[in-house]
Amino acid sequence: MKASKLLGIKKPFFLDLPTTKLDTIPQNELNKKISACVNKVNPDIVFTSYWGDAHSDHQAVFNATVIATRPFDSPVKKVLCYEIPSTTDLTPDRKKIFSPNVFVDISKFLEKKLKIMKVYKTELRKYPHPRSIKALRMHAKKRGTQIGVNAAEAFVLVREMR
Repeated sequence: MKASKLLGIKKPFFLDLPTTKLDTIPQNELNKKISACVNKVNPDIVFTSYWGDAHSDHQAVFNATVIATRPFDSPVKKVLCYEIPSTTDLTPDRKKIFSPNVFVDISKFLEKKLKIMKVYKTELRKYPHPRSIKALRMHAKKRGTQIGVNAAEAFVLVREMR
């Protein structure tokens, strides 16, 4: 809730699903829950985890999001995958390596992003872990160098309808 407040999210959705155990529930149940959120919010853009992520929960969320944002069933015009430090880059399948094709300049927002990340105490680790504040800052700066800005977020475009 604290992170939602810092981000300006008025009504976060909590789906009461088992953390690190999404593979224990039927995929169609997860599909329905994500679809219900999409239908309530009616977003133009949806961000989801990357399909090649090493974490099985992240894969399940991606699969459910693809179903929930089908062009003929939802108002979503764009679906983007984000990277999650420490899991997206660990995929054992080299064909699924995160290869971003959309970048967003976050130079003005990097410090706010890091402040919000500090709310997630159980997710943060000490440097040199990829989810340390220092590593997250370095990663944003690295992505920034790919497009000539101070800091950036990178995404993989799944689908865009114009």
